[in-house]
Amino acid sequence: MQQDLLSGGITKNLLRFALPMMLGSLLQQLYNVADTLIVGRFLGANALAAVGSSYTLMTFLTSILLGLCMGSGAVFAVSYGEKNEEKLKASIFHSFLLIAVISLLINLLVLLGIDPIIRLLQVPEELRGLMRAYLWIIFWGISATFLYNYFASLLRAVGDSVTPLIFLGVSAGLNIGLDFLFVLGFQWGVEGAAIATVAAQYVSGIGIVVYTRRRFPQLAISKRHMVWKPEILKEIASLSFLTCVQQSVMNFGILMVQGIVNRFGAAVMAAFAAAVKIDSFAYMPVQEFGNAFSTFIAQNYGARKFQRITRGTRSAVCTSLAFSAAVSAVVCIFARPLMQIFIQPEETEIIAVGVGYLRIEGAFYAGIGLLFLLYGFYRAIKMPGMSVVLTVISLGTRVGLAYVLSAVPSIGVTGIWAAVPIGWGLADLAGVWYYQRKKRDLFCR
Repeated sequence: MQQDLLSGGITKNLLRFALPMMLGSLLQQLYNVADTLIVGRFLGANALAAVGSSYTLMTFLTSILLGLCMGSGAVFAVSYGEKNEEKLKASIFHSFLLIAVISLLINLLVLLGIDPIIRLLQVPEELRGLMRAYLWIIFWGISATFLYNYFASLLRAVGDSVTPLIFLGVSAGLNIGLDFLFVLGFQWGVEGAAIATVAAQYVSGIGIVVYTRRRFPQLAISKRHMVWKPEILKEIASLSFLTCVQQSVMNFGILMVQGIVNRFGAAVMAAFAAAVKIDSFAYMPVQEFGNAFSTFIAQNYGARKFQRITRGTRSAVCTSLAFSAAVSAVVCIFARPLMQIFIQPEETEIIAVGVGYLRIEGAFYAGIGLLFLLYGFYRAIKMPGMSVVLTVISLGTRVGLAYVLSAVPSIGVTGIWAAVPIGWGLADLAGVWYYQRKKRDLFCR
């Protein structure tokens, strides 16, 4: 089902396009939330801490592939807006081979370097065995992650945000069912949770490839498109790699924060693991709204509809801020019951730490909502370098302040939590300032 983003009502069409992406993003979180919930409830705090730390690492690795796919998706959307079918198909050929090779290299490197990676994360000795067992299996799902995200980006670029949602829904349901079977039924421990996730990932990855080939024959490439064209490769590589840098820098910063958190022991690690899942669920819709907004901007940028871009930007900002405010209220009010979904009520120390995290982060979701819009906007108008700058500001502030504040005994882990919204706010100010200063020149590129 394709949505027309080049004509008609802006807010209505943008929301129709964004809603499946938002729902799909929430379903994608179920992959790891199912693991966390079942592991935390039935395998104990150590298993939860190991799986939670693995989630942060996998988010970083996935962000590399996601960034490459998102960058290619922007090229696809601009070509679609220009109605340049030949360039679109040539771009599909170049980008698929490029990202496929990178995904295979990443897979090889992490499998060979699993032990140094665990040491780099400063994982406590008692958790290393569990984390290694979980990661060894999870790493085999990297290729499936590439396939799903690549073809999801392609479909969204041409206005179809529903199909990726359907495949995620099937996959997420399978993931949860297999979690119960492997962890509770077969008693396979953390390895069972990992197998369930990888199996579900391959269902969504292979399934969306088959669907795209059959449902969108107009996107199929022929021999004439399988010719290296330096100008197309350069455009794709530039946009994809800078978007990849933006995504991976963002998640590498989070990975560094995980290392700081690990210094405070298994209880804080467990609290952070559970709270991050809740946090991800809370702001993931505005992240996907930012990605939908990016496709809207890219298509209209290709079609040279600049007034529509301006109106769409105003609409998107208002929508994102309203949604963020509502989610902030829910998370701050229900922080304790939300933590108790993952943690047994008698684990009072873990719950208290998680509640502190959620109430500090949750009060400022408007900041991350605006930042996702800025990322999407600059990527769509082929200025991914600006997105990298904003990410460096946000994450640099977060990591730097986290190190400094957490070292103060009277502040401790609270300093790690407080550093996050400060980083969001500074990046927002920089992004808006640059837009206001340069907006007359941005659409003359």
